[in-house]
Amino acid sequence: MLQDFGILIFSLAIILLGAEVFTNGIEWLGKKLRLAEGAVGSVLAAVGTALPETMIPIIAIFFGTEEVGKEIGIGAILGAPFMLATLALFMTGAAGLFYRKRRLRFPRMNINPIILERDLSFFIILYTLALLAAFLPFHTGKMAIAGILVLMYMVYVYITINSGDPAGSFHKINPCLFDRRCPNDPSLKKVLLQVIISLGLIIIGAKFFVNEIEKLSILFGVSGFVLALIIAPVATELPEKFNSIIWISQGKDTLAMGNITGAMVFQSSLIPALGIVLTPWNLSIKAVISVVLALVSASLLLYYLKRKGYITVYILMFSGVFYLIFIYLVVNKIFF
Repeated sequence: MLQDFGILIFSLAIILLGAEVFTNGIEWLGKKLRLAEGAVGSVLAAVGTALPETMIPIIAIFFGTEEVGKEIGIGAILGAPFMLATLALFMTGAAGLFYRKRRLRFPRMNINPIILERDLSFFIILYTLALLAAFLPFHTGKMAIAGILVLMYMVYVYITINSGDPAGSFHKINPCLFDRRCPNDPSLKKVLLQVIISLGLIIIGAKFFVNEIEKLSILFGVSGFVLALIIAPVATELPEKFNSIIWISQGKDTLAMGNITGAMVFQSSLIPALGIVLTPWNLSIKAVISVVLALVSASLLLYYLKRKGYITVYILMFSGVFYLIFIYLVVNKIFF
């Protein structure tokens, strides 16, 4: 057991190191490609750091036993957006509270409301469609929704990349770690190398982390469904949380929030579409509850943003309540 905990801590350190190097590299990549800050957070960082947890349902569906593998795959697919819409938002708000002395307008978050409103709106629409697909009696209808999810994500990426003003949209960026000779004007090749290597560190760290979590969960008698829906996504969502916390500490709230909400859009569209195509996509009451809680959390945040024109660290932290509700249901075996 001690060895498992040791590997767990070591893998966490790898993820932290990878996240630190990744945030620096992805900022420089966005600048070299002349992308707006919102596009860097919502597309490049979000999709890049979503890769580790994306691999879990794919591996489970293709290489697991037919029934159990698909169950774990669906659990992992739904677990990622649930974690992002609840626990990840809570941790982002908590980071803002922790670094409150560095913030001029505390408790307000220094975000672009247009970007956040766009991401949340896409997430709510896409994830609702993914939920509705489970109740369609014909597989043809489910496949049609899968196609709509993919198409809408492409629309989202196009809008995100083509919105905003690239010139002057970035905060000051720390020198590029992989180009010491030209730290303030690095070559594109070295920036790409930094992003690839750091992403590799995140994936490797996440893989070891998940393996050890699985061993410990079996040791403590945690069910496979809870592992797929809660433990595995929590482990593999760590890169998003750490990247966002790093950006929050630097006052780059748009990047931090875009990293979370952009991943929410990705995880509510392309990955559910994959699940719809590769599985029967029949959701249990437990799965439906997780989807509904994620949608309520995101809808509440969007409502607050539309009404106030800004968000605070406290409304973000309130998102954690929906995570606690789900944990309460699990612990007390209500619907489980």
